[in-house]
Amino acid sequence: MGAQGKELEAVSQALVGDAAADTTPLLIILPIKGLVSLQLSELWKCREVLYFLIWRDVKVRYKQTALGAAWAVIQPLLTMLIFSIFFGRLAKVPSDGLPYPLFSYSALVPWTFFATGLNQASNSLVSSSNLITKVYFPRLVVPMAAVFAGLLDLVIAGATLLLMMAYYHHGVTAHVVWVPALVLLALVTSVGVSFWFSALNVKYRDIRHVLPFVVQLWMFATPVAYPSSLVPVRFRAIYALNPMTGVIEGFRWAILGTHTAPGLMLAVSSVIAVLVLVSGAYFFRRMETTFADVV
Repeated sequence: MGAQGKELEAVSQALVGDAAADTTPLLIILPIKGLVSLQLSELWKCREVLYFLIWRDVKVRYKQTALGAAWAVIQPLLTMLIFSIFFGRLAKVPSDGLPYPLFSYSALVPWTFFATGLNQASNSLVSSSNLITKVYFPRLVVPMAAVFAGLLDLVIAGATLLLMMAYYHHGVTAHVVWVPALVLLALVTSVGVSFWFSALNVKYRDIRHVLPFVVQLWMFATPVAYPSSLVPVRFRAIYALNPMTGVIEGFRWAILGTHTAPGLMLAVSSVIAVLVLVSGAYFFRRMETTFADVV
């Protein structure tokens, strides 16, 4: 045994002796190998970390902005105005018998929540690099916090939708009881997709350049500016493979009482959303072992 080997043996014996004398529990964190476990119990134990990260993101989002939380309403309102001019007046896109501004804004409320959450969460790991490289905690909470922080914007935009409904003398339907379930579906979809993009963005930084195009194309593949009734019936099950399709049509049906009940479309979208969430969580956990090295 060389001098270096003897030195290592002496250090290891010293560490063992110190560990035997110290009564403090020793926690050794090892990299995950083989089939990745989601370790949901660990995630639950760190729920307070999730809470504080959500609160941090809420405070940072509109810090030093002139209009503050008003941006939660301005963005969908301006988009609704553009859609109303080009799709409502010029293209004469049908709106299921509703005033087109109300029709489009009711879809933009959940869509803006999804798109903003995805944009924020995709870069959340990179922007939290100092925290990730110095402190151990389940990394899943970082993109989750970025998405959950958008719930406040969703509530503000939803309140504006109620004001628009009052302006157009359109009452709330009994189906409104389904809104919490639809919000949950939008949340599951956003979190699931965010797991994929946030993990990929750590290794491939050009994801942040690709994502705006993906979100834009995704919006036009979702019935935001047009009703799903324009899609032939035989293709609607395939169309519902986009999980946001069920969310958008569900919101219109639950709040505005449109005649296109989401039925099968909502069921297919729900299944796809759950699959995206579970697969995204497993993929994220698999990639998590390299985050501290490359972030």
